[in-house]
Amino acid sequence: MKILHVAPSFYPATWWGGPIWSTKAICDGIHQTPGMELRVLTTDAASPHQRDQISPADLPYPVHYARRIAGHSVAPGLLARLPAAIRWADLVHLTATYSFPTLPTLALARLIGRPVVWSPRGALQATEDWGAAPRRRIKTLFTQAAQAMRSGHAVLHVTSAAEAAGSVRHLPGIQTVVIPNCVEIPSDVQRPAQADRLRLMYLGRLHPKKGLDLLFDAMDQLPPHVTLDVYGTGAPDYVGTLQRRASDRIRLHGHVEDAGKARAFGSADLFILPSHSENFGIAVAEALAHAVPVITTKQTPWQAINRQGCGRCVDLAKTDLASEIMRLAGADLRRMGEKGRDWVHRDFTAAAMTAAFVELYRGMQMPGEGVVLA
Repeated sequence: MKILHVAPSFYPATWWGGPIWSTKAICDGIHQTPGMELRVLTTDAASPHQRDQISPADLPYPVHYARRIAGHSVAPGLLARLPAAIRWADLVHLTATYSFPTLPTLALARLIGRPVVWSPRGALQATEDWGAAPRRRIKTLFTQAAQAMRSGHAVLHVTSAAEAAGSVRHLPGIQTVVIPNCVEIPSDVQRPAQADRLRLMYLGRLHPKKGLDLLFDAMDQLPPHVTLDVYGTGAPDYVGTLQRRASDRIRLHGHVEDAGKARAFGSADLFILPSHSENFGIAVAEALAHAVPVITTKQTPWQAINRQGCGRCVDLAKTDLASEIMRLAGADLRRMGEKGRDWVHRDFTAAAMTAAFVELYRGMQMPGEGVVLA
């Protein structure tokens, strides 16, 4: 079966955060599956700045990085290759929402007659859930155009039930399939002994949606032995706002990957994601995989954290973030981290995610009307 994956950016464009890693994990798994042939069509965009271009990664499947000439993903070369690429494919997997490839891919797949798996990666949900989401009117017009252009042979891939609920209101009648992201699970982790200090950590894109202002405000209320390490990057103006609030207790470290990310998790006692909207929140899964307990919000799909005993998922409209942090400070964080790591081992492996996508791809048939999942 021939699979074409279309995305506005692709590994190693890790500036864009979690979706880059999760999209690559899907492609890696599909490439390794017997009977599957994969191609990726994307752009060379390394960040929002036009001058930032990635160096193509050495991957075991073909990836074409079209030259981005404007915006986040405007790449005429991608558009030029798209018709032939869709004709080659048996199925198109689109990972994009408010970006250049979305509408042409939906329209051409309908015209050529190819089924589509569409992964919005939380963008539709964020527009629905987050009152401060920018350019809401333009985004509404965009999704109306997408709804008009998509065929009945399209399935919306979401990573949680919450994302499904926040997305289908924009695309009435579309079928959804929930397949959670996977996370790389280190073979061994060494957790530091709990000390007199409490080391908080945030890792991810630096963006107002992530609620970092709430976390910085909480630090103003917490005692001196609590520190916060922030890993990630974002738009310069917003990063500058955060840097002006940095101190001896709040440190911004910039972007980290691989060994640097592992060291960051290894030196943290508690991971905090106070987000206003998340379709998945892959950094939460990464923290749990490293046996770091988590505090996050009910605007993420991680409510099961409470049930699993590996942190707290809280409603910040009803509780105070600083109080929640101090409540967990007296708990057995090592044991909570172990419970989180066990949970990730059970439910968020690459093998489980790949198997779900293979079943989805192979089950999509095109009879007279609509998509049938066999």
